[in-house]
Amino acid sequence: MSTIVGTVFAIAGLLALISVLPALAQRLAVPYSVVLAVVGIGIGALSSAAAATAISGPVGDMLLEWRDFTSSSVVFMVVFLPILLFEASLGIDVRELLDDLFPVLLLAVVAVVAATVAVGFALSVAGPFGLVPCLLLASIISTTDPAAVVAIFRDLGAPRRLSLLVEGESVFNDAAAITLFTMLMGALTRGTSLDGMDGLWLFLEHFAIGLAIGIGFGWLATMVVPYLRDNRLAELTLTVGGAYLAYIVPETYLHASGVVAVVVFALTFGAIARLRIAPENWRHLHHSWQTLGFWANSLIFVLAAMLAPKTLATMTWADFVLLLVLVGSALAARGLVIFGMLPLITATGLARKVAWSYKSVIVWGGLRGAVTLALALAATENPALAPELKRFIGVLATTFVLWTLLVNGLTLKPLIRLLGLDKLSAADIATRDRVMALSLTEVKDHAQQVGHNHRLADAAVRQVTGYYERRLGELEVAASLDPGAGKGDDVGSAALVTLARREQAAYLEMFEDRVIGRELAAPLAAMASGLADAARDGGQAEYLKDCGRVAAFPPPFRIALFLQRRLGWSRPLATILEARMERLLIMQASLRDLQTYVEHTLAPVFGRAAGDLLLQTLELRQKVLADGLDALKLQYPDYAADLEARYLARAAMGQETVAYRHMLEEGVISQEVMNALLRDLETRRALISRPPRLDLRLSRDELVNRVPIFAGLGLGRCGAVGALMKPHLAVPGERIMARGERGDTMYFISSGAVEVSVGGTPIRLGSGAFFGEMALLFDQPRNADVTALGYCQLLELSRRDFERLMASDETIRRTIMAAAETRARGHREAKPTPG
Repeated sequence: MSTIVGTVFAIAGLLALISVLPALAQRLAVPYSVVLAVVGIGIGALSSAAAATAISGPVGDMLLEWRDFTSSSVVFMVVFLPILLFEASLGIDVRELLDDLFPVLLLAVVAVVAATVAVGFALSVAGPFGLVPCLLLASIISTTDPAAVVAIFRDLGAPRRLSLLVEGESVFNDAAAITLFTMLMGALTRGTSLDGMDGLWLFLEHFAIGLAIGIGFGWLATMVVPYLRDNRLAELTLTVGGAYLAYIVPETYLHASGVVAVVVFALTFGAIARLRIAPENWRHLHHSWQTLGFWANSLIFVLAAMLAPKTLATMTWADFVLLLVLVGSALAARGLVIFGMLPLITATGLARKVAWSYKSVIVWGGLRGAVTLALALAATENPALAPELKRFIGVLATTFVLWTLLVNGLTLKPLIRLLGLDKLSAADIATRDRVMALSLTEVKDHAQQVGHNHRLADAAVRQVTGYYERRLGELEVAASLDPGAGKGDDVGSAALVTLARREQAAYLEMFEDRVIGRELAAPLAAMASGLADAARDGGQAEYLKDCGRVAAFPPPFRIALFLQRRLGWSRPLATILEARMERLLIMQASLRDLQTYVEHTLAPVFGRAAGDLLLQTLELRQKVLADGLDALKLQYPDYAADLEARYLARAAMGQETVAYRHMLEEGVISQEVMNALLRDLETRRALISRPPRLDLRLSRDELVNRVPIFAGLGLGRCGAVGALMKPHLAVPGERIMARGERGDTMYFISSGAVEVSVGGTPIRLGSGAFFGEMALLFDQPRNADVTALGYCQLLELSRRDFERLMASDETIRRTIMAAAETRARGHREAKPTPG
């Protein structure tokens, strides 16, 4: 059998064998990693004995191929490692990770360094080698493998935060451990002394460069995503190529940490691209990476475990003693960091408190796996290391991995049950019971309806529905259950979090149905995610506060407003207002759908009190959005109508797509007809793909013509007057003038309305009015506050141009002077005076 055919034959056999192992692990109720290790050792033992057996045919050839199969550490580190790292990091929610960033970094970096130092010193005292070789071994065994632990958490229903801490620790401590391993291996093979401070700076340098490269790759990949036009295969290919490039470029060309780069690349891409890729495509991407990660993790584990029999055959009683030293020192170092240093971080307010039960599970659940075996293989293959040292590293690393899997791994489930971490909280139990009650009621009604429609025997129907009635009786919620009793705040916050997540899903569904574009879906989904965080941290108060920030004008708007007023650039401001109006319109439509969702789904689940809270919150948000939209519609009604028509057309086309898919699934139309319908739909969609452009209507001549006191001027005089003024757009709630400030300008209202307040009853000025002339005429500070009630199109006139205007036209001068005298007289009579 040729080399290539033999290699493919060996790998194909392993993949076929691996395919049945998850079911075997589930049946035996043991971690999957334990089964992989045992099977790998068994394959190694069988293949080593293959030459002495009389087995022939495909089975014998397979055993011989496995015996002769050589997989170097380069294959593990370059082929498998980027896949393992990217897959493990892609599924982590960065927002949740940031909430526990300091505990994760403590576990991932400080715990790795502490374990390396503690284990290294302990082995150097008890073993035959010096400090640096022992530190090298310590760095190899300091990286943890979350696969088995998280699988156990998932099986037992352990808290989400516990899983996040373990997953976050793993992806970063891989980076820390491999960086330490590379530095120590370099010092050992070059024969140079190890300086603590130099090593620390080198470690930080490798980490920082890898961090920058990972962020750069993640940002670049997310910028490329829109140009792939929702091609899921291209999106997957982009991430696979990016993962390998992010690993190889820093490792090969910059002598930095490729591991850190891959991890940060995956986290960055997952945080941004999740909101840029269509939900269905994201699920495909995530599932594809889970498959790649499953293959890589399984193959690297089995291939490394196949080498274990040869390694373990050389083990002595002295090695067993060193193994106990290794286990004890690693466990002690991990416990010291988690129980000793984590409370200090919590005390400083940098992290939320971590329960002692969580800490106990994290300490005991530090299982080792594929990465440890790969690093050990890399060390044993290095020709610069002495044979005795290679044996020392190979034996202890392999036995330590087996110890953590067979001892820690098999006792982790009982520990979790003993600590009660597999049990739901009281609020979760109440919510679960209510959901079960609603579901069982619906199922019972459905069974009755099916029995009636199919004319089934009453006895058969009663037999089935009676079971659900008994279940409802056991739950004691047949009529009503109020989970908010005594826990109203917690239930209300949980309901708001659920509402925000549903809102995020609604925006992503709109994006998937092509109702909104990627440029709108991403910020809206991110906004809803932020609302969920706010509700979880501070309930309704923080939720509404965050809603207020969403409705406020962002910093880019202020910049665009500055450019319009100072430089006359209107396009940036119009672009931002276009996006604002479309965003408010989409949010308003979403909130209306959410009201129905609350009434039909959340209120029955979380109780009447929580349902009323949600409806009240939605009403407050609706009012804020309505005010913002009404202000824009009042000033730009034609644009608002065009935008609403575009939204309705895109929504209708989205429903067309759903209807066509439904007919295809039911066999009403063929795939060819479906394709023709979709092509026609895409043609029509392209016609409305470009949004309407907003004209701010800030033309000087147009604004001047709308002011009555300039109506009698001729065309030439209007142009001359307009040349003295600058268009000025005021936004709702903006303070145009403030009492006490120096007045250097006056304003003419071309369109809109303002409120003038001197201290008495506020008065309103509308289109055609002017204000601010008092400060220019009498050279006095402003004596009134003037606030825009909506979007106001104003003409701004400076002091110097005011004097020119007064001198240029007697009619205008008399009109302004008469208004000023009236206002001055009113001011003397203690009436509001705008100026």
